[in-house]
Amino acid sequence: MSILFTKPSFNLSRRDVVAMKPYPLQFKPVLKQTIWGGRLLGERLGKPIGDESDYAESWEVVDHGVDQSVVTSGHLEGKTLKDLLTEHNEWLMGDAANDHFPLLLKYLDCNRVLSVQVHPTDEYGATMPVPDLGKTEAWYIVDAKPGSVIYAGLKKGVDASALRAAVEEGRAEEVLHQFEAKPGDCVFIPAGTVHAIGAGLLVAEIQQSSDTTFRLYDWNRTDASGKGRELHIEQSIEVTDFERGPVAPIRADESADGWQTLVECDKFRLRAISNGSDTVGGDNRFHIITVPQGKATLVTDSERINLTAGNSILLPAAHDAVTLELENDSLVLTMT
Repeated sequence: MSILFTKPSFNLSRRDVVAMKPYPLQFKPVLKQTIWGGRLLGERLGKPIGDESDYAESWEVVDHGVDQSVVTSGHLEGKTLKDLLTEHNEWLMGDAANDHFPLLLKYLDCNRVLSVQVHPTDEYGATMPVPDLGKTEAWYIVDAKPGSVIYAGLKKGVDASALRAAVEEGRAEEVLHQFEAKPGDCVFIPAGTVHAIGAGLLVAEIQQSSDTTFRLYDWNRTDASGKGRELHIEQSIEVTDFERGPVAPIRADESADGWQTLVECDKFRLRAISNGSDTVGGDNRFHIITVPQGKATLVTDSERINLTAGNSILLPAAHDAVTLELENDSLVLTMT
């Protein structure tokens, strides 16, 4: 295993050398509770949820303000992802060196339908009162109840006036493209795409590290006092890409061996493997690895790490290539 050294102005101690040795990083999940959550994050993915039935999101790898992944093992235990960026940037990021971690991996338990949303581009996000990145994202459907629906994009011919009228008249679903979701579907949602995740879905999501969301429509829901959640209709329409049109799901070939690319864009590359074994890393870039279903073993030159459904790892850019060995009926996703 190689060791990547910075250029210090002093002699490194043995402790410093050990602290710079790359190893697969595991983090404590950051759990989020909302009205549309359930209990699948604990029951299916082993997350440490409480007794409530509104656990909606498990943020697996995150560096966004106060939301920080914290290392759970090894000599960096207790360090946040922001700490690693500050103290070991090249070690962690390699060719993608940056002062923030650009991606956020999460799991979602969509027990109820989410609001209809649209995310801005980076350029728009930079102009907001509290600047943030835009948000391009992709979903991988881990499980779906029969009849569960994805809303992705607008129907052909829908323009700003038609969208506004549908929202204001409480019939937004009439202009949204939709399809029944199935396990194994991947849905790519570039910034500017109107979308919503329907009820009954367990989803792995990779996105830009951003919390910038404009809520366009909330299905006419109200709380006990008859008040609905805040909407951002003007901002939503302003950032919507009306040329995008309907979005179709992407599916990997489940009989194929090795990595298959599901999404490749200027923000991230998402790949999947569902059979046999293959390598990842060793290219001076960080890699996020997660197991949405089944079991896999991550093999380095010094250890074997057993991974089960819901486990995620961040492989530092300084790490040599590792091998992933999958058990039958398993799936691994990697993102960089």
